[in-house]
Amino acid sequence: QFSQELVEIAEPDATVRKRGDDYEVTLNDDGLPPLRISRTYSAMAANRDSVSPETKKYIDGKVQAALWLIKSIERRRTTILKVSQSIVKFQRDFLDRGISCLRPLVLRDVADDIEMHESTVSRVTTGKYMETTQGIFHFKYFFHSSLGSKNRGGTSSVAVREAIRQMVEKENKKKPL
Repeated sequence: QFSQELVEIAEPDATVRKRGDDYEVTLNDDGLPPLRISRTYSAMAANRDSVSPETKKYIDGKVQAALWLIKSIERRRTTILKVSQSIVKFQRDFLDRGISCLRPLVLRDVADDIEMHESTVSRVTTGKYMETTQGIFHFKYFFHSSLGSKNRGGTSSVAVREAIRQMVEKENKKKPL
């Protein structure tokens, strides 16, 4: 009524929950029906004597295509789960303590961890969201460059930005830093 702007609702693809001292990652499969091959086509493929050779060839092709699709979707789900678990492993301090503890992370780190190509990790993280103890974040949110630090090997650029934001928020507004 007051705005023409569309609101995008982020539906998490993965959910991270704390279970004891560890974090558990689950995939959000809501709205995804179980995939299977129709019983009718399975029966036709099994009973080859009752159909013509052309029909048999057509059904075999469609069954193979369906099996390929089902396997591809399952591989994709497995990859999303592996990437999610790897992010959780690298960003555990963030999950425990918040933005100031977000560590530098690049796609290569996760790719090496799960033994997949960096481009695969990039594709999997595009357009995906993760629900964590700190809120819902785009997968890409967890990947940041490192800024040099005196006392540590490196600090995430997001953690530095958050530290600056907190300093500005706490400063005396009448006499800012």
